Amino acid sequence: MEYKIGTNYNGFVLVREENIKEVNSIARIFEHEKTGARLLHMENDDTNKVFSIGFKTPPEDSTGVMHILEHSVLCGSRKFPTKEPFVELVKGSLNTFLNAMTFSDKTIYPIASQNEKDFFNLMDVYLDAVFYPNIYKTKEILMQEGWHYDLEKKEDELTYKGVVYNEMKGAFSSPEGILMRKIQETLFPDNTYSNESGGDPKYIPDLTYEQFIDTHKKYYHPSNSYIFLYGDMNLEKCLKFINEEYLADFDRKEIDAEIKPQEKYNSIKDVEYTYSISEEDDDSEKTFLALNYVTGRSTDEEVYMDLNLLEYILLVAEGAPLKKALLDAEIGKDVFGSFDGGILQPVFSIIAKNSDVSKKEEFRKVVYDTLNDIVKNGIDKKLIEGCINAFEFRLREADTGGYPKG
Repeated sequence: MEYKIGTNYNGFVLVREENIKEVNSIARIFEHEKTGARLLHMENDDTNKVFSIGFKTPPEDSTGVMHILEHSVLCGSRKFPTKEPFVELVKGSLNTFLNAMTFSDKTIYPIASQNEKDFFNLMDVYLDAVFYPNIYKTKEILMQEGWHYDLEKKEDELTYKGVVYNEMKGAFSSPEGILMRKIQETLFPDNTYSNESGGDPKYIPDLTYEQFIDTHKKYYHPSNSYIFLYGDMNLEKCLKFINEEYLADFDRKEIDAEIKPQEKYNSIKDVEYTYSISEEDDDSEKTFLALNYVTGRSTDEEVYMDLNLLEYILLVAEGAPLKKALLDAEIGKDVFGSFDGGILQPVFSIIAKNSDVSKKEEFRKVVYDTLNDIVKNGIDKKLIEGCINAFEFRLREADTGGYPKG
């Protein structure tokens, strides 16, 4: 079927259409006329039908409310009042993918199936969960998924428990996990990225039921959503279902979910944090040294791709010059990089593991000297070509590790 820009299709107005040959797809962007909800459709012959709905969810604190909501909305809803519909779907549906994920500034709910009836059922369960969850009538969901007091015996010490609370206690016990959280917290002191969206166990018990409900009311609205459809499917049937069963019940709403960019610093920030080790462990060579840079905006496609390549060239590829220089200088037992391009202002990190605090200035000097030498003399062309070829091969192969391509 031929679609026309500006035409309304079951409540959705087509805004843009483009043929993307690299992924053998026709991409269409729609806007829901009544609510302003955005929808991206990727039409192709992939038998895996994919649906996802996402919401901008910038955290205002580190109570983990966004993470707890992600768990909680899947604990029963208006149409599906069973206690754990997610578990029932895992056991009983024909899904090829089923999950929910909380990021630093957004929460998404993706599903996939090759069976059309199953696909629509999964879509129904997820849409009902995000818009009409049982959290409004069952306070115990917050206690179960977020936090509650726990006391097994009268003489025991009162403790906290909860699915997310326990999960984040585990996450905060990993030195690498702590490091990456502290990098983001330190680089973005003035905006939402300084908060832990997953929840800091220290602050999770500060979350009240009222805050929990207010957060859902504020962000889980079609006007703040982005819907994604991918694969070989009946588009008009999908649009009709999404509109008539859900979005048509809502009106357009102004929701402030924008993130204020972090202003540049006048000089480099030098910070130090500690993490726990067991009493039996020797604390020598347990230090992580990291140089971290905020690198423009994630919407700058060219810079984004360049930095992805640079991380691979400098710190991952065989013969990576920056990694080699740091290892040769014995700054640490291991050296690795990180490029986090999934946030408003991407972060490029150079990290030495199993080092010592006394090597901090030497670490900085080796990095600067190596980068200055690269700027002056360039990077070996064969290394660049090899890395570009590896990236291109990976993109063309679209190796998704067993998950549906969409």
